[in-house]
Amino acid sequence: MKLEAEQVLCRFHVSNLAHHGAEPLYQWIVETAHRGDMQGATILKGTMGLRPDGSVLKENPWALSQEVPVVVEIIDGPHHVERLLAQVEPVLEEATVTLERAHVVLYRAGGADLEPKDLAPRCDVIATKEDSMAWEVKTMKMPEEGVLLRIFIGESDKEKGRDRPLYEGIVHRAREAHLAGATVLKGPMGFGRHSRMHASRLLEMSSDLPVVIEIVDSEEKVRSFLPVVDELVTEGLVTLEAVRIIKYVAAGG
Repeated sequence: MKLEAEQVLCRFHVSNLAHHGAEPLYQWIVETAHRGDMQGATILKGTMGLRPDGSVLKENPWALSQEVPVVVEIIDGPHHVERLLAQVEPVLEEATVTLERAHVVLYRAGGADLEPKDLAPRCDVIATKEDSMAWEVKTMKMPEEGVLLRIFIGESDKEKGRDRPLYEGIVHRAREAHLAGATVLKGPMGFGRHSRMHASRLLEMSSDLPVVIEIVDSEEKVRSFLPVVDELVTEGLVTLEAVRIIKYVAAGG
């Protein structure tokens, strides 16, 4: 069975060290979404990123305990996302939340014995509606309109003229440009324009895995950063997506 709908992609950018009570904040968010009968949630661990204060986080493969960025992605209808935010927003001290449009194609096995909610989940969401459902979600704080810039490159790509990974160069240039944030996410498998397949191997110390750098800020600041991207990225894919941004800053931050 194939279902299509426009829904909302809600993304929480938090630190792996942030807690709610005795458990990690990202885990509590997912458990809260699960208790709320939401469609699904995914946790993505970043390997590098910018904190709101401008400091750089970078994963150390040899460290047993360290701070890294974490992204929690949740997709559902606007009213369900609203309900989740009403529970989560009051506990956020330092985080960024983005809301964006998501056209969902859902494949499910099953037949006539499925319950009505499974046959037409979140049927209040209409795929043909021109305006994004993400703009209908009510939040405690007034969201800003912004842009999510995604840069898809390879892990082995190097910054031109420097002996460091390209993703590191992009994050540091984003910091110099005073962008609100940047997160590096690595994938275990993927392929690029030349159709060479890349996948992680258990015994390999390094490989050319796919990397995504995500940068969120105002449209003006993101567009002013695009010439830097053009300068640094000689082979890759860049996407721009309109988002609503909600920022939470710790006291004194």
